[in-house]
Amino acid sequence: MKSARNYPLLLSSQFLSAFADNVLLAVILGQLTFMHQRHDITDIQLRSYNALYTSLFFVPYILLAPLAGYLNDRFAKTRWLLGGNAIKATGVIVAALSVWWGYQWQALGYLIVGIGACIYSPAKYGILPEILPNERLVKANGTVELLTIMAILAGPVTGAIMVDKYSVLSCYAFLMGIFAVSISLNLFMTETPHNPAIRLKASYKEFVLNFQDLAQSPRLIRILLGTGVFWIAGAVLKMNFQPWGIGFLGFETNRQIAELGLWLGVGIIGGSLLAGQLHKVGDVTKTRLYGALLAILAMLLSLIAKPLFAVPILILIGASAGLFLIPLNAALQAESHPDKLGKTIAAQNFVDNLAMIGGGAFVFLSIRWGLDAQGIFVGLGIIVLLCIAALKIPKHQPTPAYAEPVTK
Repeated sequence: MKSARNYPLLLSSQFLSAFADNVLLAVILGQLTFMHQRHDITDIQLRSYNALYTSLFFVPYILLAPLAGYLNDRFAKTRWLLGGNAIKATGVIVAALSVWWGYQWQALGYLIVGIGACIYSPAKYGILPEILPNERLVKANGTVELLTIMAILAGPVTGAIMVDKYSVLSCYAFLMGIFAVSISLNLFMTETPHNPAIRLKASYKEFVLNFQDLAQSPRLIRILLGTGVFWIAGAVLKMNFQPWGIGFLGFETNRQIAELGLWLGVGIIGGSLLAGQLHKVGDVTKTRLYGALLAILAMLLSLIAKPLFAVPILILIGASAGLFLIPLNAALQAESHPDKLGKTIAAQNFVDNLAMIGGGAFVFLSIRWGLDAQGIFVGLGIIVLLCIAALKIPKHQPTPAYAEPVTK
């Protein structure tokens, strides 16, 4: 019997957990702003540390993706909702040691939080079919995604305000309180089924074989790589906001910097909603156009020196990105084999996180090559243009592996 209380407990716990993830990064990066203002770090160090710390979160998603899938298939997903949050809380405690032992402890702490998030992520979606009837799954997935977006938008601004006004230790105490509440909600969930027959080696093999299946479809593999382009752009923009805001827009507080990401997020939401009105499922004919617009607008940011002009450009970039991503996501899910949809999403998550690490590597190398924040916007635009030039997605032609069965 499916417990009626599991779903609301999941929603509450998921929002708090995702919110805390984003608050934590804002607290860590916010300290860099003050260190730069005190001349404890140089411009190059500010930008390098920003790229490094932001990228650390994604590393476990690359190294541990098959393991996370195995753990959530082998054991009860309620257990790994709890376990993922507990690992995150441990990471916050490790990061808090930086108050006494040095800033570098936050790197280790944030990496541990990334491990917890990697394990938590498959559980929050995979648990839905186990706690809800089929007719509620589409709406439930949308609700989980909406709460995640709200956390992504609210978390950085909240963390920025806190680190501007309160001590670092107070910020970490606040984060521990959030995770404590989220963990408590997990403890009240009724345990879901587990499958002792699942084996780790088989889980790794299935992950690789499914990726190979996707690679054999010229259309699906290009769609998959297209979603990666979106996340490269998002990662580079996010990492570049702090040095751009400080060096070119004249920002002095972390809240001002965080609001740049907020405006970008508003645009993404608007573009995502508009995509649903303009395109049917499977229609990716305008993808390259939206990608080109995103690239041009990103390069245009290099000419902006006043916040007043930055806001509408950021909203337009976000809208272009939403229009670019949503048709790709819809096509990937609709055209994948129904029995392999979960594995397809796992492959997409792997590619997207690899793309974000790639974005971090681009920022880090650009700094070494002497590019400033404006130069990175131009470089990002060039990369996106090159990617979409190669991203000629063929029309959908069902193959025997994906075709609907014929009945007589």
